[in-house]
Amino acid sequence: MTLKSEKNGYVYLIGAGPGDPGLITLKGRECIGRADVILYDYLAHKELLSFARPDAELIYAGKVGGAHNREQWQINEMLVEKAQQGLVVARLKGGDPFIFGRGGEECEALVTAGIPFEVVPGVTAAVGAAAYAGIPLTHRDFTTSVSFVTGHESSSKEVSGIDWGQLSLGNGTLVFYMGMKNLPQIAANLIVHGRSSQTPVALVRWGTRPEQDVLTGTLADIADKAHKEGFKAPAVIIVGEVVRLRDKLRWFDTRPLFGKRILVTRATDQAGVFSRLLGGYGAQVLECPTIVVTPPESFEDLDQALRALEGYDWLIFTSANGVQFFFKRLAELGLDSRALGSCRVAAVGSKTGESLAGHGIRADLLPSSYHAEGVVAKFAEKDVAGQKALYPKADRVRDVILKGLAGLGMEVVAPVAYRTALPDSFSAETLAALEDRRIDCITFTSSSTVTNLATLLGENRLIHLLQGVAVASIGPITSATCRELGLRVDMEPEKSTVEALAEEIVAYYSAR
Repeated sequence: MTLKSEKNGYVYLIGAGPGDPGLITLKGRECIGRADVILYDYLAHKELLSFARPDAELIYAGKVGGAHNREQWQINEMLVEKAQQGLVVARLKGGDPFIFGRGGEECEALVTAGIPFEVVPGVTAAVGAAAYAGIPLTHRDFTTSVSFVTGHESSSKEVSGIDWGQLSLGNGTLVFYMGMKNLPQIAANLIVHGRSSQTPVALVRWGTRPEQDVLTGTLADIADKAHKEGFKAPAVIIVGEVVRLRDKLRWFDTRPLFGKRILVTRATDQAGVFSRLLGGYGAQVLECPTIVVTPPESFEDLDQALRALEGYDWLIFTSANGVQFFFKRLAELGLDSRALGSCRVAAVGSKTGESLAGHGIRADLLPSSYHAEGVVAKFAEKDVAGQKALYPKADRVRDVILKGLAGLGMEVVAPVAYRTALPDSFSAETLAALEDRRIDCITFTSSSTVTNLATLLGENRLIHLLQGVAVASIGPITSATCRELGLRVDMEPEKSTVEALAEEIVAYYSAR
């Protein structure tokens, strides 16, 4: 690990990669986590900012279509200024800092100011976009050379800085950055200087992202095709015979959910796993949490139960949240899992069981059906009359377990371990996507995600906005809530897990 100097801070120039946040290097991710200040670009995926420290200062320093948020000299000055305050600065740049990223200019400014720095390379757009489009930039049957070229030259320049004659010779692959505005001139120059007008061309927009779009043609017709399709930046232009391999080698945009926009309504701290599952199948995921999970208003009832754990025969968990808050509070009281003693444990759902396993506990009772009725049915197979159960629950749950177990002769103590509440506001990005009919599917993983969304939007507006949107529900209880609110349920897996729900969504769209 590099240490900052006593006088000045330290600057990391980090290549954020072309778009897919998974393409950040391990070192890049570590440096983001060390930074006091992060200056990030338009093309740096926002998910990378989640690796920053909670107290890090985030500064947007990008530009869209030539419209600068900050000029380059201002960015240079800011890097110097922040470092001279003794801060560790992460300069997060799309692609690679030293390939059309102006990283060299920023480093020169740091050298002049005497600021120590480090460059963390990234996957450049040409490499990432081509790979995700199924186009090998080199292939021994087609070409053994590749050139990266700026496409950002002004059409008003009297003399081009690009050696078009040299580029047009042979059959080397050419990749133009920032060239969409000049696409007609680029194609014309290559043809004039000797490239065949039938040379294949691919335009890759938003390469490596779920919204990636690829348009193919030839030098003769690609500009007209792009104009007709409204194909705009950010995109790279790939010219060469290797483009012919795309139909054979394409993999990214052939995944079952590619091109589908799916809205995930889980709580913020739980949405990530599900979103990654859907993203792995190619979906473009939009997260809009409709639940906020918080501690109870008072721990008095839970604390009383925790201090008397030896008096319980059973401990019942119906969610991973219940496990999390139970053991967190147990630790805050100076206790750990040993306090459970001989108390047996019941868990609803495989995720709840996995959460328990994280605390070194294996569930003694795990119903095959992932809902409260399954717990009661499983206990009904045992002689539990006269036994006592502790059921740490959410503040708003159905009373199935309480009534069902009481009917079996059990005494059930059910303190509130956590609360589920509405978010403070509804995502403007999500609302715009719904209003513009840009959502293909919405997922609900509990009844509260449905009812909370209805509360946030209003029931009539909910039905209106979800017209034509496929509804995926995790299980029968959630589906019943959907139908009560007037929604049609299109997908419901046999097993109530997010993995099964993701597979059900895949099956639904594959069949269509």
